[in-house]
Amino acid sequence: MKKTFYTLLITLILCCSHNPEHYIQHIDGYWEIESVTLSSGFKKEYTVNQTIDYISVKDSLNGFRKKMSPRFDGKYETSKDVEVFKLKTENDSLHLYYSTAFSKWKETILMANENQLKIVNQNNDVYLYKRYKPIIIE
Repeated sequence: MKKTFYTLLITLILCCSHNPEHYIQHIDGYWEIESVTLSSGFKKEYTVNQTIDYISVKDSLNGFRKKMSPRFDGKYETSKDVEVFKLKTENDSLHLYYSTAFSKWKETILMANENQLKIVNQNNDVYLYKRYKPIIIE
């Protein structure tokens, strides 16, 4: 009986353990902000967005983030501004370390799957994104 209990306990711990490296496969792509919950508790919902974020992750765990403006023909307009980042796993968390000509900062990925991305910044503001689906009008 004890052997069965310990086997079940170990299986449960292994199955439920949090491995943030599984998030990496879902980060790449186009993301639309759904809501922001500020550290004060105030929550802002976004129903319409004029810009979306394009996030690209390379095999080397380097990547970039860029603002895009979707057009009705399915194409995008983009700014020349790019935020370069490095992904690192530390203390059971996946972090984005950004570096631009003007600043350096860190964000933590709280959750990432096929449809949603949740990120917290250094001010403890939580951003929830949904996978962007283009609207094409012919």
